Amino acid sequence: MVVSPVHFIAVPLLAAFLIPLLAKVSKELVRIVPGLVIGYLSVVSVILMTQVVNTGQPIIEVIGGWSPPFGINLVFSAFTGFLVSLMTFMAFLIWIYSYRFKKIDDAPAQKYFILFMMLVTGSTGIVLTGDIFNLFVFMEITAIAAYSLTAFYRDRDGAEAAFKYLLIGSFASALMLLAIVLLYSQVGTLNMAEIAQRIHTVPQGMKITIFTLFVVGLGIEAEMFPLNGWAPDAYSQSPGPVGVAFAALVVKAGVYSLVRVVFTMFDIHGAYEFLIIMGAITMVIAEISALKQTNLKRMLAYSSIGQMGFVLIAFGIGTNAAVFGALFLMFNHAVIKGLLFMSGSYLVYNTPSKEIKDMAGIGKKLPMVSFFFALGALAIVGLPPFSGFWSKLYILMAAADASFYYLMGTILIVSIIEIVYYFRVMGRLYFGKPQNDVVLQKPTLGGIFAMGVLATVIIVIGIHPDFVTGFIQSAADTLLDKAGYINNVLQLTNL
Repeated sequence: MVVSPVHFIAVPLLAAFLIPLLAKVSKELVRIVPGLVIGYLSVVSVILMTQVVNTGQPIIEVIGGWSPPFGINLVFSAFTGFLVSLMTFMAFLIWIYSYRFKKIDDAPAQKYFILFMMLVTGSTGIVLTGDIFNLFVFMEITAIAAYSLTAFYRDRDGAEAAFKYLLIGSFASALMLLAIVLLYSQVGTLNMAEIAQRIHTVPQGMKITIFTLFVVGLGIEAEMFPLNGWAPDAYSQSPGPVGVAFAALVVKAGVYSLVRVVFTMFDIHGAYEFLIIMGAITMVIAEISALKQTNLKRMLAYSSIGQMGFVLIAFGIGTNAAVFGALFLMFNHAVIKGLLFMSGSYLVYNTPSKEIKDMAGIGKKLPMVSFFFALGALAIVGLPPFSGFWSKLYILMAAADASFYYLMGTILIVSIIEIVYYFRVMGRLYFGKPQNDVVLQKPTLGGIFAMGVLATVIIVIGIHPDFVTGFIQSAADTLLDKAGYINNVLQLTNL
């Protein structure tokens, strides 16, 4: 099979345009084709990752025959390949979960799957592109799909959440575009590898200005405080599968972009320390906010923001061990938070306010869904023998090795807060007095399958983390090898 990184962009984008035509042939094709497309992309990711691991070299795909830095290129390395593989895996499970979920089963299915295909296209494009302007283009594709999916149910709260997301996202886009224009005026190129090679020629003041614009613009998508005001509303008002997509695709692409700018493109003194400070502030404020929530989805949203703060702290430490821990946490966040949003959506399926109090006693009535939620809760707080334990442990060890003892204390205190609000929900779920007026919704077979797969991954990786640590270590080594990235992009054509 001849495969290429281009397939991650071309195939889902083509599917998005073909879905309206397929709807005229069969309504069922509207739901089936996206699954076939994402399944194909999952196979492509396995093939390309195998090639990258075996050869030890990234796959550089040149678009239109114009070699870098003049043409656009896609880079499938151990780092980007790991993230894209994670995204396609999660996207496939989201498709299975979405297949017969609520209103998506009816007339809106066509619109939903078109937007979902665009979200997959944009998110994977952000990770793979080697061109900073095309990164901006893919961010816009992702953003447009995300705004629309937030308002998918077309109610007042959803529209308000989408408008807030649109307003903040437009601000981010403007800053990104301004940063790109200023950067191009200084270095005369849009290729990220060549920018990294020439960035030392930019005056320090201009360099800091451009860097600041990038950080603010990308920090919005990465859920960095105080730029994450869109996230709680977007997570809580969008359909259940969309919340999973935000956590597993959109935010991962945003964090990747921020990390690529810091680690590869710029050499700003103090940038790593900035990530630590902003990550710590994000983590603490988000976890305290999660503790105060009475709405389940908003609690999960703030918890997700806190986890991203934790990721930024780990990247800010900057050592190989810390970057390894950050990537492991990104993997765990996608899987565990995906399970929490999937199971949580069914627990509050028919409750208009999505309040935690409405979940009282449901553990006995929906035992399987409640078990999945409890498993995710135990994993996200870092209890063994679940996968979340290892990523938290690796980051704490990296902080200790770097003598960041104050960070260790902060992380441990925040972990206690996290335990309190998750255990409070589980207590309500299993020991609360059932409310007779709450109509329960049993999950579909697709929902059970998707949650079952994620639960299995959490347990298996918790017991045998070596199944993924080799790939994560290769990804960490690749990210930290700035010279290798520049050399591979500018000197290789297409392996």
